[in-house]
Amino acid sequence: MTQMEIQAPTLNARAGYKVDVSRGQRVGRVSSEWFNRPADERFLSLTDLRNSVRARSQRSRTRIIESERIRVEASRDDAERLLLMLPDAEAPVAPTHWSFGQLASLVGAPAAYLRQLPAPLAAINLQYGLTSQRAEQVKTLEIQNGRLELRAVTGPDYGRIFDHELVEAVQKIAGNGTGDTRWKVPGVLDWSTGIYNPNVDISKDTTTLYASDRDVFLFLVDDLNPIEAGKLPNGDPDLFFRGFYCWNSEVGARTLGIASFYLRAVCQNRNLWGVENFEEITIRHSKYAASRFAAEAEPALIQFAESSPMPFVNGIKAARERIVARDDEDRESFLRKRAFSKVETAKIIDAVLAEEGRPPESIFDFVQGITRVARDKQHQDVRLEMEGKAKKLLDFAV
Repeated sequence: MTQMEIQAPTLNARAGYKVDVSRGQRVGRVSSEWFNRPADERFLSLTDLRNSVRARSQRSRTRIIESERIRVEASRDDAERLLLMLPDAEAPVAPTHWSFGQLASLVGAPAAYLRQLPAPLAAINLQYGLTSQRAEQVKTLEIQNGRLELRAVTGPDYGRIFDHELVEAVQKIAGNGTGDTRWKVPGVLDWSTGIYNPNVDISKDTTTLYASDRDVFLFLVDDLNPIEAGKLPNGDPDLFFRGFYCWNSEVGARTLGIASFYLRAVCQNRNLWGVENFEEITIRHSKYAASRFAAEAEPALIQFAESSPMPFVNGIKAARERIVARDDEDRESFLRKRAFSKVETAKIIDAVLAEEGRPPESIFDFVQGITRVARDKQHQDVRLEMEGKAKKLLDFAV
């Protein structure tokens, strides 16, 4: 894997930065993670996170077995629990909630229904499914966790990327994730003042480093080094920060993915505000997933961390300078030619008029109006479609 030198951050003595979060996209992915993570899934540093997920990998083993050789029985000590006997296993293996669902899917049985049955009946149904179907090879992930547990059951070609591998890749650019490099857990936007403060103590309430028994998720920003990309209508600088989040599941619950972007602020609920230039890559856990991670995902992360922001700044500048409409007829024609409805066209123009005090003229004006209207779309597919059109306009401006 590519190595890079970790640089110390450039400190800024200011208490925060005035930002305009009415522009750009709002991205709620991190907020969703923050809202749903219990305290024991929240970590205060990348080191703590890495140690946790690496320790469980070290206690785990993976192997390929024939599905018909799995034996299911109800626990003698707990009538509500199922146990599995795997070939050449030294002791019974207890399925986790997640791996039980994978087993049920393997035999084509509804997991929710099986969970409602008494353990002996569920065992009979599951066993019948395993032995009556054509024998298949499956890949298991077993862990010694006080007792022997089955963490995952996947196809034999499942390309497992362990969670600690992703965390260690992030550590190459982010160190501990607490401010020892440019990359750190984000600060908080003060809605009353519009000032984003990057200097916030990392706690269980503010951290954006998460891991559960089935996945890992990390979000970091370079928020001590603001990037100016043009001016706001009042003459203040339009400030951005670089950010990225990434995720993985070594048990098959998620793909591996990395999203990079520029943003203007992060609020207390961990919503991302004023996002521009959002890029995402995902890697399915197929046969060659590990090699793709080494060849594509990790280098892409390092390249983003090391790259100059000038292409982004120049793109914003070009979009601001590219005048495409000088009157109402031009404005309506410009949007209708790009498949916006008459109602959407009016809303986009009104949104720019409300925020800028004038109707849209440049590519940048239209992009801001489109993303503002997209925020109000409740249906995610419609919102993503509009945001995609906005991104194409920015690409068109360069």
